[in-house]
Amino acid sequence: MTAAEPGGPERFRFLAASIAGRAVDVAEAKAGEAAHTDGRVVFVSAGGSAVRQRSEVLVQSALLGAGSLDQRWIRAVWARPSTARRYLALEGRRVLAELAGRYPVAAGLDFGGDPGTATAQESLEAARGRAAVPDPPEWFGVIRPSRLLAAPAGPGARATDKEVRLEFDPIDLPEADDDGDQEEPRESKILKLFENPLIASRTLTDYFRKLLGGSRTQGDGAAGAEAKVRSVRRADRVGRHARPLPTRIRFTDDGRPGGALGVGGALHPEWDVHAGRYRPDWCRVIGFPLTAVADVSAAAVPRDDVLRRRLSRVGLGPRVMRRRRDGDEIDLEALVDLLVDVRSGHSPPEHVYLDRRKTARDLGVLVMLDASGSATDADPDGLAVHDHQRRAAATLAATLEELGDRVAVHAFRSHGRHAVHLPAVKAFGQRFDAVGRARLNQLQPSGYTRLGAGIRGAGEILKTEAGTPHRLLIVLSDGFPYDNGYEGRYAEADVSKAIEELHADGVACLCLSIGATTAADALERVFGPASHASAATLAELSPRMDELFLAALRRLAAPRPK
Repeated sequence: MTAAEPGGPERFRFLAASIAGRAVDVAEAKAGEAAHTDGRVVFVSAGGSAVRQRSEVLVQSALLGAGSLDQRWIRAVWARPSTARRYLALEGRRVLAELAGRYPVAAGLDFGGDPGTATAQESLEAARGRAAVPDPPEWFGVIRPSRLLAAPAGPGARATDKEVRLEFDPIDLPEADDDGDQEEPRESKILKLFENPLIASRTLTDYFRKLLGGSRTQGDGAAGAEAKVRSVRRADRVGRHARPLPTRIRFTDDGRPGGALGVGGALHPEWDVHAGRYRPDWCRVIGFPLTAVADVSAAAVPRDDVLRRRLSRVGLGPRVMRRRRDGDEIDLEALVDLLVDVRSGHSPPEHVYLDRRKTARDLGVLVMLDASGSATDADPDGLAVHDHQRRAAATLAATLEELGDRVAVHAFRSHGRHAVHLPAVKAFGQRFDAVGRARLNQLQPSGYTRLGAGIRGAGEILKTEAGTPHRLLIVLSDGFPYDNGYEGRYAEADVSKAIEELHADGVACLCLSIGATTAADALERVFGPASHASAATLAELSPRMDELFLAALRRLAAPRPK
């Protein structure tokens, strides 16, 4: 097992919050402890590889998101370690099987067989039974009932009906951190006397509870059922992902991230597939230059000779080649020179033809790099998708600039429809020098992926600043659009509509998914069958990059559906 990658397990916090449907932190457990969660923090194995820690985050977050670790189930396995382990094996496989349909990163996990149960209730009943249950994989971790029951509900946690009605007393919760076999907590018979509402007093009840050492009876009753308590659920602050599904993130008009930039941006429409119409002036796209300069000492770009050779073959415009040995037309100027030389007694080669070939490029390319939080996912070697895509952007920009094309590089992220950011790493009029490469290296992924608005904003930059007859937008992304109210069929239809708009304006689009695990059918639904490609590294796509470029550009001439 390799050491943990730089950045620590905190890189998976966005993934954990997305799956759990609430604010969830990710941290390393103590040395020797298995992965577990207390409801607010997912603890991963200390020193584990990025792939191992990501798998642990997936299963523990999925258990939280599916409600498998709700108190009604956890109370049933408290102080019963064998039952808890059997329940983890069954319920972990069930929630991962469901998760695989929504998160491609979970589809490749081997969790040791079919789930066998359909609900948490069935998993609990099977765990209590005598039938054999295969042990869970080691990376499933463990369930710590005492920590789940003892952890207070913090900001962003999912509020239950009981929490809305009741204010829990910490005395009522188990204090032991040991989940081994323990003696069942005793019920205080004297406290039963104070359940009568006529003499119910919280102060008096608390006094006798502390004096007599009684604890809450285990069961399905509401917390604090021994005596009446008051009802308030407090939070000192609001978590980053405080609101649950169906849409896990919310932004208010008063807290628009774009407001701090002091720029207005440009308003763009968004296609509403459910209503069959545009939402006019729905998204604000904000472009701004990246001015901070990082250390340029590590700003080298790896050279890809295969990519350069392939892209050098991309000829888009006709070029007349004179004085050729053969061709389609006679070069009159060369023919006159030949006759003069012959009359003068010379015998020059008879190169008197014109050859018209598509060798002129006249190409403007904008490379749009996905810098959203979804790019923090890692490949099997532990390298983040963002690192793969950033290296690909640098290599593409340097190669195209060397070939004489006009190139721009922009990053892309969103924070709701009011703040879709397109920071410029390299504008069309700039050289991609060490400073530009350093700006690219300092990009850190954050935010979300309102891809349709980003494509519309990048298309406007291409149309107004490229200055070439042929224009191509290269999107380096996992191709998975997601933002506030922007997901599923709605998001895919908007991205597809944005690409149609580009084609209508004479701009081609090509999506390269480098290092990501997005399914090919999902990319095809959004970008079309001929305008996307996926690979683990850019080098795998280099031998056919000319074909990808030309296929995307040929779509501009294809008849559009009516």
